[in-house]
Amino acid sequence: MQVSILASGSKGNSVYVELDGTRLLIDAGISAARITRSLRDYGVEPQSLDAVLITHEHIDHVRGLRTLAKQYHLPILATRGTLAAIDGGAAFEDDMRGITDAFSIGDVIVRPFAISHDAADPCGFRIEGSYCCTIATDLGVVTETVQEAMEGADVLVLEANHDADLLRQGSYPWPLKRRILSNRGHLANGDAAWALTRMKKHPRKVYLAHLSEENNRPSLARDTVQEILASRGMTLDIESCLPEGGAGVVM
Repeated sequence: MQVSILASGSKGNSVYVELDGTRLLIDAGISAARITRSLRDYGVEPQSLDAVLITHEHIDHVRGLRTLAKQYHLPILATRGTLAAIDGGAAFEDDMRGITDAFSIGDVIVRPFAISHDAADPCGFRIEGSYCCTIATDLGVVTETVQEAMEGADVLVLEANHDADLLRQGSYPWPLKRRILSNRGHLANGDAAWALTRMKKHPRKVYLAHLSEENNRPSLARDTVQEILASRGMTLDIESCLPEGGAGVVM
């Protein structure tokens, strides 16, 4: 299994997962040109992707999707609500496919799961094969469904968007702060940590993703999570994702 973070943050998100011969791109929130360059840095040609999975329709997750679809005619999979919210699906002709339950791509099973976020029909993805990777970002709260999707993952990409104190004291207008802090907003560092403490089987690697550039810092996110884990006698391999991506692991 290879998991490579191409971009992570409010300016764009995209993750490449290769497992058991299946190549998947999760979200296309940066330009198609940047996605192409990043994939080629890993020796992957975009046209070799088996599918593009979209978590939700916000621009930082679909910015490069239209151009990517036009250039390479890749299958685009998302919930029906998300597809309808992306230009009504009209921009992508027959490349878009609605998903509801688990489905197979090659030898890999993809299990979408509902997340709590202010989008039409957002989801995370659990990708299962000889290894397991779960991507759970853009969630205001870790529900029981999300916690179940995290369990047993070898690699976990988990949101740690903000430090709650920095957000409350920062320059954002109150309506935006209230949205981020709500159950349909984004996950705080501490909430991410407590979700990790509830896992029965610990991941081999955890990526803290979608960090706010104004209300968080990579070192703060990592240290906050590690301190809470240590208070429960836990130690995990944790890395904070940077906006420009570059993080990755091969198993």
